Amino acid sequence: MRSVERTLLLDALLRVAFTATVSGTSTFIESWGLTMYLYVARHAWAGHYGDPGDWGDDSLRPLTTEGIERYRQVLKRLRSADMSPTVIATSPYTRCLQTAELIAEVCGGDLVELEALALGAELDELVAWSNEQNVDHVCWVGHNPDVQHLTASLVGDGYGSIRFAKGSVAAVRFYGDIEPGQGELYWHATAKLLGV
Repeated sequence: MRSVERTLLLDALLRVAFTATVSGTSTFIESWGLTMYLYVARHAWAGHYGDPGDWGDDSLRPLTTEGIERYRQVLKRLRSADMSPTVIATSPYTRCLQTAELIAEVCGGDLVELEALALGAELDELVAWSNEQNVDHVCWVGHNPDVQHLTASLVGDGYGSIRFAKGSVAAVRFYGDIEPGQGELYWHATAKLLGV
């Protein structure tokens, strides 16, 4: 469905939901398949400069063994909360790619490397790409401070930021296509909050 048609249909459904006093408007809208969830993830715990076996290029810095296991536990809890991306876009940096692979392994989803998620992520390019996928659950895996600013731009005016510890994931809900400033922060989970 094209974006304009989807927006018009969404507007009509919202009016019906409001005037009919349907309890749980979001459930009503979701039942029509007009809700989109975007999961924004910061990469899991990676090695530091100067660690044994230094890799030289920062883009090659991998996740630690402990980071991999800890993130698996985070994802198992998020999967039980219905985190289910259809497509996972990731920065090509090793630590993000490994994080995205773990998301696909535990929660499902097809993996795509996107240069737009490398350091200095491009919001407009990511939004356009995500809307073109024509799916209801998309995940972006990137770096700080980019993920903080991207999320703030999706749910607000973009002047603030939302703190992302390593391994954090935020779910942003949209009624229709992804549009900056139109998202609702549905949940934001950290390993500490999840008891991992």
